[in-house]
Amino acid sequence: MNHLVAPSLLSANFLNLQDDLDMLNKSEADWIHLDVMDGLFVPNISFGFPIIEKINRIAQKPLDVHLMIFDPDRYLERFQKAGAKIISVHYETCQNLHRSVYGIKNMGVKAGVVLNPASSVNLLEEIICDVDMVLLMSVNPGFGGQKFIPNTYEKTRRLKEMILRKRSSALIEVDGGVDIENGRKLVEGGVDVLVAGNTIFTSPDPAATIKKLKNL
Repeated sequence: MNHLVAPSLLSANFLNLQDDLDMLNKSEADWIHLDVMDGLFVPNISFGFPIIEKINRIAQKPLDVHLMIFDPDRYLERFQKAGAKIISVHYETCQNLHRSVYGIKNMGVKAGVVLNPASSVNLLEEIICDVDMVLLMSVNPGFGGQKFIPNTYEKTRRLKEMILRKRSSALIEVDGGVDIENGRKLVEGGVDVLVAGNTIFTSPDPAATIKKLKNL
């Protein structure tokens, strides 16, 4: 399949969010990426259920929800009801990752697992066939606008090898500092979904930037 582009709303204009959502609806974006932060697992707080519910009323693309929160099991059903079509939880925050993944899948939502930059892909050896997606953080989570960590290329290669060896159907998503240059290398290395925030929303023509990311 061709790779997907999931613009991250963390970099959107929250004083005029409807305009940005209208732009995304008309653009070549495939998903809309939502970073949910609790101020504990990461040193920042973003948005919660009321905002996601309102976004869901307007969005015409699937909501890709990335939970940067401790003990995400408490809230999975509420995120599903708020409109999430993909829910990704951090390996580092789940006491029982298998239970969390199947808690998501049993609600009819695609389940993803996220790895921080320092977490090895080998941690997913026993669950890679159960997940729909693996999200590799290419920055340390919690803030937009950070610099891409180059080791992500090698990490992507090792993850792709595991997926093929295990005959998993999991997609690979990368989030953090993604731009046109490194996005091309990531796609060439087997990445299926590019998340981009600042690259899109700080550009003079966000829709054109999405188009460039789609056509890498």
